[in-house]
Amino acid sequence: MTIRVLIADDQALLRATFRVLIGSCDDLVVVDEAANGQQAVALAGVHRPDVVLMDIRMPGTDGLAATAAICARPDLEGTRILVLTTFQTDEYVAQALRLGASGFLGKDTTAEVLLDAIRTVAAGDALLSPAATRSLITRFLSGPVTETPRTDHIAALTPREREVLALAAVGKSNTEIADELFLSPLTVRTHVQRIKTKMNARDRAQLVALAYQSGAARPRT
Repeated sequence: MTIRVLIADDQALLRATFRVLIGSCDDLVVVDEAANGQQAVALAGVHRPDVVLMDIRMPGTDGLAATAAICARPDLEGTRILVLTTFQTDEYVAQALRLGASGFLGKDTTAEVLLDAIRTVAAGDALLSPAATRSLITRFLSGPVTETPRTDHIAALTPREREVLALAAVGKSNTEIADELFLSPLTVRTHVQRIKTKMNARDRAQLVALAYQSGAARPRT
């Protein structure tokens, strides 16, 4: 199945670069380009893409507002937002995830990681870059703990699931985890889904927060 991508970025050169990169893959196609958030929302309604590659800083309606608008539309329930920006601060990461974004990457990422990220979010998984994960962890650890950590959730995990959780907690993608543990990406995805079920996590972002709250993962210096 071909993954349909909408590019939203105010820089024409970047849009052209992303179009060429994405178009070089047989399983990906660019359906259109938007120069601002308002255009992104309108074009998403027209094309109903699988993934919107969304910049945050755009004139007029920014990427966060566009993300909120797209994620609020029932007819775009199947559209995933992958935020690609130079601003990986805790404020932007937390807000983008709250608004419904499925992924968060820095613009300094490699072509291979970007293409893999598009496929990951299109498959229904969430993805955070290591920098975005650190920002999320910092925000979480600096705030008050609102509930008692559920250590029984961790106890229910198998040794392999704990390994996968520890690697996911530092921002590694399913493919990177698979390479490190000598597993297939599909096997890692299955492990992640089971971990989310056991820990009652709605998405990968909450899974990361729960991992640190429960002590299953610790911040790296």
